[in-house]
Amino acid sequence: MAYDEGHAQILRDLLAHTDGITEKKMFGGLCFLQNGNMLCGAHSDGGMFRVGKENEEAALTLNGVAPLSFTGRKMGGLVDISESTLEDEDALLSLLRLADTFVGKMPSK
Repeated sequence: MAYDEGHAQILRDLLAHTDGITEKKMFGGLCFLQNGNMLCGAHSDGGMFRVGKENEEAALTLNGVAPLSFTGRKMGGLVDISESTLEDEDALLSLLRLADTFVGKMPSK
């Protein structure tokens, strides 16, 4: 699955003031890593956030957010976001807070 450069740019802009962010092509998309740990990413139909299992329920209450299942099997702690959610700044900020709460606790790689 290829990623949409426009989706990637939305996430770049969102993460512009976040320390320790790097980009890496993964899973057929473009992932953004914080201190070496996957935080979020862009794909052709939208994006994804790594919120952790403890934050997954809160993330799923947001419009356009669903469990991530690229292979048909749910990937716990990861959520998929629609293109419309990528355009919703409030939803993106909420997802970033949830993801940062989880990923921010991880040791740097």
